[in-house]
Amino acid sequence: MTISVGDKLPDIQLVKATPDGPQPVQSGDYFAGKTVALFSVPGAFTPTCSARHLPGYVEKAEELKAKGIDEIACTAVNDAFVMGAWQQAGDASAVTMLADGNGDFAQATGLSQDSSAFGMGKRGQRYSMIVEDGVVKELNVEEPGDFSVSSADHMLGQLQG
Repeated sequence: MTISVGDKLPDIQLVKATPDGPQPVQSGDYFAGKTVALFSVPGAFTPTCSARHLPGYVEKAEELKAKGIDEIACTAVNDAFVMGAWQQAGDASAVTMLADGNGDFAQATGLSQDSSAFGMGKRGQRYSMIVEDGVVKELNVEEPGDFSVSSADHMLGQLQG
């Protein structure tokens, strides 16, 4: 079952990419007590993700924060080393990288996809959500191959303030 607006995020271990290396973090702890702009990509360093998705959130980080976002986070079914390298390559220090290496978070939210036809195995779908204190307030899931509703610009339009 796919997560919906009003649902609490599942409490799954993710791995945060940090300058000091991978750091395990429980999603329940990470999302508690703050408003997070979370976006998911099928994979770090993939074309749309690197050319448009991540750069949009980097470019709009201050605008998102001015509208009440405490933190911007990205998740992908990649390991923390790949996510950390992508953060550096994308000059994305404004975005917290949350590695979902085994796809447990993607599966628990019902937002996984089978990308085996592209040699990528099971991945997370492209989406964005606004999460307040662990509860989904907005959810924007892309149709396969699309990039519009999960963008930073679309999210800015959903935020008050």
